[in-house]
Amino acid sequence: MIRFAPIAAVALCLSAATPALAQSGHYTATPAEAPKKASFITQTTVWKCKDGTCAAPKSTMSEKVMCERVVQRVGALTTFTVAGTAFDAEALAACNARAK
Repeated sequence: MIRFAPIAAVALCLSAATPALAQSGHYTATPAEAPKKASFITQTTVWKCKDGTCAAPKSTMSEKVMCERVVQRVGALTTFTVAGTAFDAEALAACNARAK
């Protein structure tokens, strides 16, 4: 039983850190309607959602394609940000045109 204590401690730390990690992603997206699930996957990128905002780590996909993949999963977005820089209104509208 003692052998599992370090594993349990690491798992507990990771689960406690998950909300903070989710909100500090390379990509952030704010769906117009709150997502129904706490996480989803766009091809190979895992997105975590909390308080109406979803975030994901950097991917090899282009920013435009990443945004399009997100709207296909969660619907239209009110904002999409890459490394702290928000899409302008025109880019966001083009992305939202791909919404489900």
